[in-house]
Amino acid sequence: MDKESELRKRTCCFTGHRPGKLTMPEQKIKAALEQKIQAAIADGFQTFISGMARGVDIWAAEVVLRLRNGGQPIRLVCAVPYNGFETCWSAAWQERYRRILFGADQVQYICPKYSLGCFQIRNQWMVDRSARIIAVYNGGRGGTRNTLKYAAAQGISIIQI
Repeated sequence: MDKESELRKRTCCFTGHRPGKLTMPEQKIKAALEQKIQAAIADGFQTFISGMARGVDIWAAEVVLRLRNGGQPIRLVCAVPYNGFETCWSAAWQERYRRILFGADQVQYICPKYSLGCFQIRNQWMVDRSARIIAVYNGGRGGTRNTLKYAAAQGISIIQI
């Protein structure tokens, strides 16, 4: 088995909605994410990929960094759709975003600049490198649903919150 296939077996990514589409409060979602991340670590997952969007992606990345800094032997990869992705966010979200990028083990800019398909390209990049996806999904249309459909078509294990 080649190195890339071996790494993929131990890599997990996240997908989920922006805060406005969620009915559960942040702390409840972060607690659920932590439980699923701990289970993934127990199952041998060592690398976690966040797409770095506001909401679930940022919250999952914060949990991964906290666990890593607490001694868990795990890595965080930030899959950023394009450089400058965060510039129209509030100052508070931008600060969280920058703190995560600073603490990440790897930051990968997926597209050279914004384009209509850049988010889907980022989502497929994450799924193509993962064996499991942890999703916070309410059943609605959008990027999370598209990502889950793509993951299912690729035979990726889906853990849904």
